[in-house]
Amino acid sequence: MRILYLDLDTLRPDHLGCYGYHRNTSPNLDALAQQGTVFTNCYCSDAPCLPSRAALMTGQFGLHTGVVGHGATAADMRLEGYSRDFHGRLARENLPAMLRQAGLYTASISPFAERHGAWWFNAGFNEMHNTGKGGMESAEEITPTVLRWIAANAGREDWFLHVNYWDPHTPYRAPEEFGDPFADDPLPEWLTPEIIAYHRTLASPHGAQEISMYSNEESPQYPRHPGEVRDLRDMRRLIDGYDCGLRYMDEHIGRLLAALDEQGVLEDLVIIVSADHGENLGELGIYAEHATPDYATARLPLLVRWPGLPGGRTDTGLHYNLDLAPTLAEMLGREAKPSWDGRSWAPALQRGEDCGREYLVLSQCAHTCMRGVRMGPWMYLRTYHDGYRLFPQEMLYDIEQDPHEQHDLAPAQPEVCREAVWRLNEWHDAMMQSMPYATDPLWTVMREGGPLHTRGHLAAYVERLRATDRADKAEALLQRHPTEL
Repeated sequence: MRILYLDLDTLRPDHLGCYGYHRNTSPNLDALAQQGTVFTNCYCSDAPCLPSRAALMTGQFGLHTGVVGHGATAADMRLEGYSRDFHGRLARENLPAMLRQAGLYTASISPFAERHGAWWFNAGFNEMHNTGKGGMESAEEITPTVLRWIAANAGREDWFLHVNYWDPHTPYRAPEEFGDPFADDPLPEWLTPEIIAYHRTLASPHGAQEISMYSNEESPQYPRHPGEVRDLRDMRRLIDGYDCGLRYMDEHIGRLLAALDEQGVLEDLVIIVSADHGENLGELGIYAEHATPDYATARLPLLVRWPGLPGGRTDTGLHYNLDLAPTLAEMLGREAKPSWDGRSWAPALQRGEDCGREYLVLSQCAHTCMRGVRMGPWMYLRTYHDGYRLFPQEMLYDIEQDPHEQHDLAPAQPEVCREAVWRLNEWHDAMMQSMPYATDPLWTVMREGGPLHTRGHLAAYVERLRATDRADKAEALLQRHPTEL
């Protein structure tokens, strides 16, 4: 058994052709999708990067691992304490450890452990290659390492290779000489001058006036990445920058597939394609960032080509990224680990069966402190810390009719909001009852001063709001966060 896992950072599914995008961003990934199963409703349980990959590797929710943010206590795995044995649980119960127990040689080509000081990410891998730039790599800096690994190892009988590309992540970085294959393609229709003008009135770090989080500064090193969006011309620069990164990465993926074909292993290779999270490109007034647990950020692509199983399938069930570990365990004839929260979607892969959940609970504590509930057509969001965006306590979107979350229906749909809160409480009760810890790490983040990416920024951001004709938003933030100056 040989498995290639393509971990494509910050990849929104609706910018892939196989998910209906009108631009030709992903010909190689689209070809893989035709040979396998496309999952249209897979989500990261915890966003963004660090919490998401913690959930993926451990098979556990962030509430259980303790990893829900990007700094302070909530960026570290909970200590096992008195129950820890000589090696600790990660050595035997995480995803790559399970694969090793199944007889696979495990390797990772990724800078992720160093980027986030998340050294547990390497647990269970036989071999780790750090590409060395902490997630600032462009594809041409990663592909040679992967090609060398393929040349040396592809002929082995059993292996799992994790490959991490970063090109869709901010700052958008496709080399200038790559050009712009989308220069003549239309923008997504929902992005209009009126929406941009409205977004420019908002308080919103990583918003239309502050794509660089709290300023509109630009880096000459990244000409595809604007500092603000004033009009459709700037919007084109942003969308084309993201899409060029995606197409550039897809071309490098094509090189990997060609090399695997030359080694004679491509036909029988299991290929899994996914991401850690998506990207807001205007949704909720957020640009080029992944700061909430909403539909744009939490929804992931998931493509699985498994030789011997039918291709051309689509699965619409609700799944988490943390479901991958129990799925691969079932596909390989292994038992699920006792600590895993995930549920296998192997029946969807093997027989096309609907094995999705009734609802999902999604979390974010790095830029904001929020939880979301995805159920039926609804995306419900509950705010504990707004990340200086002045979000209301609850928001509700019908993502079947409004996938870009432009119309908050919470005031008009109190019954749906009540159901979502009930689901959130049901999930929270079950999580708290199933672990030995007494604390919810979301509230740890709140008690430690709020999300990492807000700490120490309120005073300067208030002054910027005042200087850019948004004094009313500055005063509203001061009233909402009086203790954070």
